[in-house]
Amino acid sequence: MPLPISFEHVCDVRVLVAKPLEFGDTGLGERRVIDITGGTVTGPKFTGRVRQGGADYQIIRDNGLTELHARYALEDDTGKLVYVVNDGIRFGPKEALDKIKRGEPVDPALIYFRAFPKFETSAPEYEWMMQSLFVCTGVRRPDAVELSVYRFE
Repeated sequence: MPLPISFEHVCDVRVLVAKPLEFGDTGLGERRVIDITGGTVTGPKFTGRVRQGGADYQIIRDNGLTELHARYALEDDTGKLVYVVNDGIRFGPKEALDKIKRGEPVDPALIYFRAFPKFETSAPEYEWMMQSLFVCTGVRRPDAVELSVYRFE
């Protein structure tokens, strides 16, 4: 019989973001690219900052489902780097999704926002991050994305 699933809280990430670049409907949906301008990481397993220079590449489908594909770097308090690829989805009522798209605040309880981050690093103390699977919950704020990251135990 398989073991039950449990989760370990790794960290909370506040990713600061720029105004979205709107490419319009490319035939796959509305393409948006949102530059990452920095941020913070706090938690029991990782503390540091989000480095400037990554981006979140989004496709918004006709039904409002947003496919998320973010790539960025974290740096711990000692300068060790961790590369992140975070794929996920965001969905909710049309009115709430329209507010997010306009950069307005939305009650996080209205939005389903989940993702699966993957980590890559050469730092031996974070090797465990490449040997585990993770899930995160998210909240979109007007100027930031807030993620709570959990490791499957």
